[in-house]
Formats: sequence, C-alpha cells, structure tokens
Amino acid sequence: MIKSMTGFGRNEYAVGGREYTVEVKTINHRYLDFNIRLPRQFSFFEDYIRKIVPKYISRGKVDVNIQFSSFGDELKSIKFDENLISLYLNEAKVIEEKFGIKNDLSFCRVMQLPDVVKVDDDKDEEQLINELSEALAGALEKLKNMREVEGNNLYKDLTAKTANLLTILSKIEEKSKLVVVEYKTKLKERVDELLKDVNTQLDDTRLATEVAIFADKASIDEEIVRFKSHIKQFNHTLELDEPVGKKLDFIVQELNRETNTIGSKANDLDISSSVIELKNEIEKIREQIQNIE
Repeated sequence: MIKSMTGFGRNEYAVGGREYTVEVKTINHRYLDFNIRLPRQFSFFEDYIRKIVPKYISRGKVDVNIQFSSFGDELKSIKFDENLISLYLNEAKVIEEKFGIKNDLSFCRVMQLPDVVKVDDDKDEEQLINELSEALAGALEKLKNMREVEGNNLYKDLTAKTANLLTILSKIEEKSKLVVVEYKTKLKERVDELLKDVNTQLDDTRLATEVAIFADKASIDEEIVRFKSHIKQFNHTLELDEPVGKKLDFIVQELNRETNTIGSKANDLDISSSVIELKNEIEKIREQIQNIE
C-alpha cells in the first residue's frame, strides 16, 4: 500500500531517571534528506540515526529532534564546557565592539547558554545507544502509522480519480466513432451545395478517398488503448508494497502525452471539451502523487 511522505511521530521514553523525547517529521522531497538536532553529548548517535531511518523511510525530507533530561540519583558529575564558554564570550566581545552594545553576560546567563553545562552519568555509550534507539524506534513507528493512514486516504482519492478518467475517456471513445460519419455527411453536403449550379455530381470514389484520409488522421484508437493501459498500470502500481511515487509520476507523464495527442487529432468540439476535462483531472492526480513516497 502506498505511503504519504508527510507525517509526524513523537515518542517519550523514560528509564533510570533519564527521559528522552524524540520527534520525527517528514515532508515531500525528491530524495532522502536529513536534518538532525540532538544534544551535543549525543553527537555519536547521529550516524545511527542515518542508518536506521532509511529502514522506515525511503524518500522525503526528514527532521529528527531529540531532547534529553536526566533526573534521580544516578548523576555522576556536572562539567562546564570551557571551550564553548570561551567561544560564546569571544563572540559576545566582537558584537560589543562592532555594534556598541553593552555586554551584560553574567555567570547565571552564561550557564543558561545551550550545551554549556554537561551532565555525566555512569552509563556507558552502548547503554545510551540502546536507550536512544528505543526512543527513536517508538517515534518512527508512530510516524510510519501516520504515513500509512495518509497513504490510504491518497489511495482512495487516486482510485476515484482514475475511475473518473476512464469515464471521461469513454465519452471520447463513443464520440470518436461518430466523427468520421459526421465528417462524411458534412463533406458531401458541402460539395453538393458547391456543385448544384454546375450540374455535376460528386464522384463516390473520390468522396470515399477523402473520408478515408480524414479517418486515418483523426483516428485516436491507439491513443485510447494506450491510455487505458496506463490507467491499468497506475492502479496496479498503487497496490505495490514498495515506494512508487517516482513510477506513478512517470505514468502520469505518459497519460498527459496521450491526452495531448488525442487533443491534437480531435476534430470535434465535444472531444476537445472532454480532453480539457482529462487534463484537469490528470493535473489533480499529478499534484497528489507529489506526496507519495
């Protein structure tokens, strides 16, 4: 079943006085693109995120945000990141000199700056990875469920739209059967009108030849067959249990191609009107599949 590229998953995981909050948000994108935000002490976890997320998501822009709080009696020590404090103060001094702004940084304010205070506990990196993995997995599962629900809604909408395409196409097909007959009748009437004053009759063989040439140029049988085939392939692709967004986009391009050819061959106002309907519906489908993984 298809999945939407848009979704959100949030999971809170607490263990041993430590609490992890993981949020994963996705929007549509041509490729898989990451934006990861996590506490500096967990920078080692970024590589793991980049490896595990593709097991849930194959395409889309992914925002991963991890927050961490530690409570209880398991704290081992508190440390200040002196290098980071130095960077903050140096930058503050530059701003003070450049813009003439008074530097009112106090000790308390410095301690509140992001990542200045580090809390070390007695947990090793492997255990932290296990805990972070559990928190991340919960968020990814919720994200996956949301994308599947949205994908199901897209599926219902797209199948309804392809059914409508076939309805419009059937109108074109029925009308196309009458186009040649109407052309023959109008051509004969016109020629008879032109020849009535010269006492000459239209040669039936010549009329048949002209009608045959017109019928060959105006025939859209092949386009109709291919259009139906593309719709069948489109609906089959919707049923696949794999990422299909790019494949659906290609099929829609082919539907547009056949529609344009039908429009260029159409020598009938009703068919031209139906072609506009086809194009409008195909454009709606094209916009929808931009959100499919």
